Amino acid sequence: MAGILFLKTKNLGKMKNFYSNLNSKIWIDQGDCIIFKHDNFLFGFCERDEISMDGLLTFFYQTTKEVDQVYQSLCELATTKPVKNTKYNIYNFFAKDPEGRALEFQSFLHEIDFNWENYRY
Repeated sequence: MAGILFLKTKNLGKMKNFYSNLNSKIWIDQGDCIIFKHDNFLFGFCERDEISMDGLLTFFYQTTKEVDQVYQSLCELATTKPVKNTKYNIYNFFAKDPEGRALEFQSFLHEIDFNWENYRY
């Protein structure tokens, strides 16, 4: 089974630019809805009269170095600095997208059963 998380946006062009700059690839462009692919994460934005603000979009990376690189590119939108979270054994930071949605960027500090090669573009 596969799935897609859809969110409402008032500015599809701004979301397209922002998430493309996070190395998310446009998987399907349906005009007023765009579906992105970020490794195994499928999420979309549809232009509507309101914005979806609930939830948290979490992007995970193979290394802490990659998390730090994303932090450097988003530091003006970050709400925290990257830290080691001992409760979940992850390295992460939080930020907001241009419409104010909560974002998390993390890497697992323990071995995970994930074949990265199956999800690279």
